[in-house]
Amino acid sequence: MVGLRERQRAQTQRLIQEQAVRLFLEHGYERTTVSDVAAAAGVSPMTVYRHFPTKQDLVLRDEYDALIAQRIAARAGAEPLIRRIGQALTDELAAAIGAGMGMPPAPGAERTGADADGRDLLLARIQLVTTTPALRTRRWENQYLTQLAIVQAMGTDPPDPELEFRVTVATGACLAAASAALFRWAADDGRADPVQLMQDALAVLAEGES
Repeated sequence: MVGLRERQRAQTQRLIQEQAVRLFLEHGYERTTVSDVAAAAGVSPMTVYRHFPTKQDLVLRDEYDALIAQRIAARAGAEPLIRRIGQALTDELAAAIGAGMGMPPAPGAERTGADADGRDLLLARIQLVTTTPALRTRRWENQYLTQLAIVQAMGTDPPDPELEFRVTVATGACLAAASAALFRWAADDGRADPVQLMQDALAVLAEGES
């Protein structure tokens, strides 16, 4: 059972990120300081750094790597790799939008249906990445870490180097397709359905498996 402290921590983290993204959009990423974010969220700068060690984390940090890896590990191993990885990414995107803040819900809370606030915040985060060089660079690093988490989740005991190589290639392709879909969604100012865009992008990869 999740305790009150864990729920409060998750709520504080969501509040800080929401206020940070709002200020970045209103005043610019470079002109907004961590102290500005702390004041808007009603917390101390130390609290902000406790949840988000760097300014870039205020936009990019979430808890999805572990969740995506869990989804992939739980899916049937007989599925083609592209389908197995791609479906997990699509499911997690749909869940993220439904979480209400563009982040996972508080521990112990159930995910809800699609939520406009969560969709808008996720869109804002992606648009900030596309317009801020420092965030674009950090995002590719984060994507590499996501790839490593997925490859590890799909590993075997004893290790199978050939399988690991195939999983690495498939994961990289799926993440690239997912990024292309999200960047197109951001460029279109969120008018399209991001989940459908991701499905369309992944379908291009799946064509090569048929």
